[in-house]
Amino acid sequence: MDPFDDLLRGVRADGAIFGRSVLTPPWALRFADEASLTLLVLLRGEGWIAGEAGGEPRRLRTGEAAIVRGPEPFVFATEPPGAGSPVREVRAGRTPGDGGGPGGHGTDLVGPTVLLAGAYHMRGQVPRRLLGVLPPLLLVPDEHDCASMNDYLESQLIGARPGRQVVLDRLLDWLLVCTLRDWFDRPEAVRPGWYHALGDDVVGPVLRAMHRAPDRPWTLASLAAEAGVSRTTLAKRFAELVGEPPLAYLTEWRMALAADMLADSAETVATVARRMGYADAFGFSSAFKRVQGVSPSEYRRQREGRPAALGSGPEDGRSASG
Repeated sequence: MDPFDDLLRGVRADGAIFGRSVLTPPWALRFADEASLTLLVLLRGEGWIAGEAGGEPRRLRTGEAAIVRGPEPFVFATEPPGAGSPVREVRAGRTPGDGGGPGGHGTDLVGPTVLLAGAYHMRGQVPRRLLGVLPPLLLVPDEHDCASMNDYLESQLIGARPGRQVVLDRLLDWLLVCTLRDWFDRPEAVRPGWYHALGDDVVGPVLRAMHRAPDRPWTLASLAAEAGVSRTTLAKRFAELVGEPPLAYLTEWRMALAADMLADSAETVATVARRMGYADAFGFSSAFKRVQGVSPSEYRRQREGRPAALGSGPEDGRSASG
């Protein structure tokens, strides 16, 4: 397992299909899902993508894929912004126009434009680490590795076979990962340090070890042993490629995992601490507050929208283990 796997684990599409009846020129679709990411795959035709927050409009052509980072709305239209095309609002799982759900317009694909789109709502801190390294809009041309799937994707839009939406959503999930991977390999991409480091003979094995078993009592010496190098060599190489020391990276990764666990489960702070490799809740709570700015219990209260308990604070670790 590596950082790329972990950041995308659990991400699932809430898909919407747009066929000819929606995309008869002139048209403009306003995506207003407040999704973290929206994947657009243009199977036929072309159009323009423009974010409402500004930025240069980009043309999307047949076979190309685009990923738009949210949550701000954006428009995909026949003409560049300002051309006056009628705008229809789009939300995942529902096509605009004359009624019907995701399958409502999927059987008529003889029009000039066929678009497949999927919205991704990423609510945890782990996937947000991916969002932080992506541009507002990325576009991958039709010679990318994923384009070979486009004909098959279009074939899945025809007819009303049982489970079609589930199949399309899973294909979109696969295409999202493939598109992101192709994007990071492009010269214009700004790659995070850990992405570079995955291919390094020294740092790559260490990153995978930390992500494979974040609960292990890692030390600089044990991490260096994973790479078969000295502690000095690992510390220097890791800082050069990733931009921070190995144990600092490990702590931040553990605290991101812990934050999502606290938000999404009823585990006690002591249990979360053990699962993150801490022998007691005190040490874990101290590290969590240093990284996240609040104690684990306060973080959970904030996520649940509950007021802080009187007297809560330094004794957070003790009260949670009971």
